[in-house]
Amino acid sequence: MKYDVAVVGAGFSAIAVTLQLLRKLSPHQSVAVIGDDPGFGRGTAYRSEFHIHRLNVAAARMSIFPDRPDDFLNWQMEKGRSVKAGDYVPRSDFGLYLRDRLAELLRQRQTCARVDFIKAKALGCLDIGADTTMIRLAHGGELVARNLVLCLGVGSASIPAPLRDLPETAKSHLVENPWRLGWLSKVGANERVCILGSGLTMVDQVLALRASGHQGMIHVLSRRGLLPHRHDRQPVSPVPPELPETDRRMSKLLAALRKQVRRGAPWRSVIDGLRPHTQTLWQELPDAEKKRFLRHAVPWWTVHRHRLAPDVADDLDRVLDDGRLTVHAGYLQQAELSRPGIGLSYRARGSREIRRLTADWIVNCTGMERAGIDHSPLLQCMEDRGQLQPDPLGLGIMVDETSRLIGRDGQPQHNIHVVGALTAGRFWEITAVPDIRVQANAVAAQIAAELASSPASDVRAATS
Repeated sequence: MKYDVAVVGAGFSAIAVTLQLLRKLSPHQSVAVIGDDPGFGRGTAYRSEFHIHRLNVAAARMSIFPDRPDDFLNWQMEKGRSVKAGDYVPRSDFGLYLRDRLAELLRQRQTCARVDFIKAKALGCLDIGADTTMIRLAHGGELVARNLVLCLGVGSASIPAPLRDLPETAKSHLVENPWRLGWLSKVGANERVCILGSGLTMVDQVLALRASGHQGMIHVLSRRGLLPHRHDRQPVSPVPPELPETDRRMSKLLAALRKQVRRGAPWRSVIDGLRPHTQTLWQELPDAEKKRFLRHAVPWWTVHRHRLAPDVADDLDRVLDDGRLTVHAGYLQQAELSRPGIGLSYRARGSREIRRLTADWIVNCTGMERAGIDHSPLLQCMEDRGQLQPDPLGLGIMVDETSRLIGRDGQPQHNIHVVGALTAGRFWEITAVPDIRVQANAVAAQIAAELASSPASDVRAATS
């Protein structure tokens, strides 16, 4: 089958692009969505069934459609729920919202493009003409598309090296991917848990443990021991950042933001006011300053920029206050089987002192890996063929300002686009719903315009 567009991926970026293509393409055009995740569009973030797992963005800013900013709130009303603009609702609600909006468009068969969902992993990508790409699938099939949109996201960060050499008997208590929630039922009520990483994923797992009846000691170990800050319960108004006009050194930018806060601007308002300018500012930074930011400032940026819903922050405070959650700042040095449990040695931050803790379970919450290609056979194949090149900062793959893929020859490939975290090297802020929905809308509009200007004679004709 030959399609006008093939969307590769099964997470939020993929559903965002698919929804926009359905709205913009004509009924005689066709879309293939290729992915092997049964929870299409919900991904890891929005499939959790724990009510305590909340969105980190207020409901008023979570519409999937940039031109319908109240759509998520309207959906809540359709379901008979009383949700205010500033509420932080369960993430599962957002997953259901995405599913419903997709289903509504798919039912409009007379006015929307045809969509085929192909449950398979894409393994390779071959050019078979100036405007045609063939995708090889894991089950041995293949399909042809005039346009390709890569929405492959990133993989989970690998476990730290000291844990890889643990004996097999200990690895049964090593949770490499905490979002496979079956591990929670195996943890004894009073068993000791050590969580590696202190970000949003850690908070989710601590609260999930407590909701599952766990009462034991929880140790959190991360390099800096920083915990995410909270959103104000009352929404704050963004304040435009006062930055130097031409000086793009990180030291000068940070000094300007600190000065603005010292003069009385609420820091949350300053961070929120910076958001509309972040992508442009990132692209203006010299490479040396980008590297300096990635090397030194990312953890502090993350805890200020990606904040906790107020209710979630209150729940975390209660666990901290009861004395059964301890946060350690240090560098993991060694892991070994002990009696009982697993012994971890770490160097305390800011010193040479080696400290030790023991746990019955080790949970990897170091977050998502920096966007790369190692998790995807398709991306690895495309690199081998020169169809893409990794971002030099290790932030995904190179794209131009319109999200078109850049090949090894340095030229954009006009019929291949990339959406989501893989474009962080170009855009930096491209992992949250408000950013991805704008990118998905723009990419779908580009594809629709190009298809309208050069229609195929019969894009649905079978190919051999």
